Amino acid sequence: MMQRATERCYRNTIVCVDSYEQEVMQGRICNCYLEGDIVFHSLMDFLKSMERMLDGMNYPQAYEEKRSFCRQPEDDCMVQKAIAHRGKKATFELKVFFRQNVSWQGSICWLEKNQEESFRSALELCLLMDSALSE
Repeated sequence: MMQRATERCYRNTIVCVDSYEQEVMQGRICNCYLEGDIVFHSLMDFLKSMERMLDGMNYPQAYEEKRSFCRQPEDDCMVQKAIAHRGKKATFELKVFFRQNVSWQGSICWLEKNQEESFRSALELCLLMDSALSE
């Protein structure tokens, strides 16, 4: 747990799912890099919003882009600030480690159940979230 608390918080994104009516996910994306939460109203909206946020942070850098040393976002926020956000239906801690093959690779933790899984694509991420939300 100590390692989790000391990680750079911009790497951790909290996804608060407030509803999942007829398999349509709605909620908020919370990251200390952001001024406020990003509200999403569908799975496609979630994926596009996440991609824009990752592009804005330039972290992780997209594999297809020209690589460079870039200034990382300031780490002046606390992980606890992000953890304070909770979804009405479910809360996930999302870490995108790589953006390769026009997709994402990383890990997702379902905070209410304290279960963590790795994903190798955005599709696999969506299926993991669906399995939690459908439970």
